[in-house]
Amino acid sequence: HIKVDGKRLTLLEPEITLLLNKPRGYLSTVKDPKGRPTVMDLLGTVRQRVYPLGRLDFDAEGLLLLTNDGALAYHLSHPKFMVPRTYWVKIQGVPDEKKLIQLKRGVMLEDGKARVVSSHILRQKEKNSWIEVTVSEGRNHLVKRLFATIGHPVLKLKRVGFGPIRLGTLPIGQYRLLTDEEIIKIKKFRVGAIHESPLRRSE
Repeated sequence: HIKVDGKRLTLLEPEITLLLNKPRGYLSTVKDPKGRPTVMDLLGTVRQRVYPLGRLDFDAEGLLLLTNDGALAYHLSHPKFMVPRTYWVKIQGVPDEKKLIQLKRGVMLEDGKARVVSSHILRQKEKNSWIEVTVSEGRNHLVKRLFATIGHPVLKLKRVGFGPIRLGTLPIGQYRLLTDEEIIKIKKFRVGAIHESPLRRSE
């Protein structure tokens, strides 16, 4: 402990933000009362107490940010900022153009109307297809519910973008610190500049 004039000072932890490539089979929470694996189990050498930003389903994988920066967390998670999340989604079947337009115009879910910002087919086979889709809300299971509504259940879900941050080539189960440049990009980010990426998977 450090004291000044006999008074104990509380030292603030340095602010950090991590990018984790979450594997399937991990909860996006700090602790689970049922003892299931959480993303915190993947951060063995991190001393700071960080918290996941937003949800990523237990059976989903990909980009998850964790931080102890309260201002940054607010900027990224508050609904009023409408920060886009981009996913690669493997779905059953191949949707036609009308269904993709329907998603962009909006469909009614049990908790209100929802829509995608953009979507396009990355690759298709006879029985399934990969779609890149961007949404600007963080509602529970939103992408899965959207595609279920148009008759194409989600088989796999991978988040590849959160605002201006991209997953890139980070190996699954690994994490890295966001760079100062990336933090600045997040704080300056405004909805609109959404980059579409080619599919790098072979499924």
